Amino acid sequence: MADLTPKQEAFCLAYIETGNASEAYRRAYDASRMKPAVIAVKASELLSSGKVSVRVREIQAEHRGRHRITVDDLVAELEEARVAAMTAETAQASAATAATMGKAKLLGFLTDKVDATVTYKPLRASVDDFV
Repeated sequence: MADLTPKQEAFCLAYIETGNASEAYRRAYDASRMKPAVIAVKASELLSSGKVSVRVREIQAEHRGRHRITVDDLVAELEEARVAAMTAETAQASAATAATMGKAKLLGFLTDKVDATVTYKPLRASVDDFV
C-alpha cells in the first residue's frame, strides 16, 4: 500500500466509489471556497500523482478480486440490458443508450470531460528581489 495522507486515501476511496475525480476531491478536501474549474485541476493533479494512482489501482484490484468480476462480465451484462431495452414491447431507447454509454465508459472510450481555464501570470522579479 502506498504511503498516503488520510485525505489522499479518502480521495482514492471516494474516486473508486464515484468514478469522478472532482467529486472525490470535494469529499476528501475542503473545497467549499474553490471554483469548479480549480477543483477539477486539483483533482486531476492528485489523480495523476504516482502514489495516488498506484493506490487507486490497488483498490480496483482488491475489488475485482473480491467480486471476481471482469470487464468482459460487465460488458456482457450491459449488452444484455441494451438488447432487452431495444427488444421490449415498447423500446426503451434511453435505457439502451445508457447501457451503450456504460460500455463505452467501462472500455475507456468515454471519459468525463473537464473544462478548465488556467490563467498564467508570469512572475516579474528584479535583481533586487534575489539579493
